[in-house]
Amino acid sequence: MRLDKFLANTGFGSRKDVKKLLKTGFVTVNGQAVKDAQHHLDLEADKVEVRGELVEYREYIYLLMNKPAGVISATEDDRDQTVVDLLAPYHQRFNPFPVGRLDKDTEGLLLLTNDGQLAHQLLSPKKHVEKTYFASIDGEVTNEDIQAFKYGVLLDDGYQTKPGKLVILKAGKTSEIHLTITEGKFHQVKRMFASVGKKVIYLKRISMGPIHLDETLPLGEYRELTMDEIDLLKSHHFLNKGE
Repeated sequence: MRLDKFLANTGFGSRKDVKKLLKTGFVTVNGQAVKDAQHHLDLEADKVEVRGELVEYREYIYLLMNKPAGVISATEDDRDQTVVDLLAPYHQRFNPFPVGRLDKDTEGLLLLTNDGQLAHQLLSPKKHVEKTYFASIDGEVTNEDIQAFKYGVLLDDGYQTKPGKLVILKAGKTSEIHLTITEGKFHQVKRMFASVGKKVIYLKRISMGPIHLDETLPLGEYRELTMDEIDLLKSHHFLNKGE
């Protein structure tokens, strides 16, 4: 593999950025400074360092975050803190992006990756990837709501949602529920409950496809997916194509 491609794939910027970095002489291969972008690497044997730090070859990263409220699901923003801002510089180097979005005031599971193909598969309506939410609802959620969600509800813009699975955990003036849907329309969970005359007062995503929120992660923290989780995630969309 060419040295410039190696550095670009490990998060050191575009090919143009990499060439500038190489000119500084801070990149070494097996202890020797290399400035030639076309220098060929043996990934099994060669040791690449940048400013004395060993660079591990990784093309893709897969992160699981417990998103806090008040942070937006974007890579950059002029006004608000983004989920990428919460990442360590090492992970930011790989230019990850959120897979889908959670509303600014919504907490919970958010996947971030730089694997565009996988992200596309997970977000494709044709794949019917399930997303499950925990919510607190102002008002008593009823069996009638379960039936309405089962067949899909009409949103305020006239859109008929696909079926959703609603489970009542606690009923009362303030209800607690789980809702599983396969879509990701703007404010969808809130708008679904608004269609039956109720208001979401707290919302947290607890799973996406086969990946569940790691409850040991404090809000705002994240971790890399395990190899088993990555394999599970990659196989899931093939098993649930729905086409």
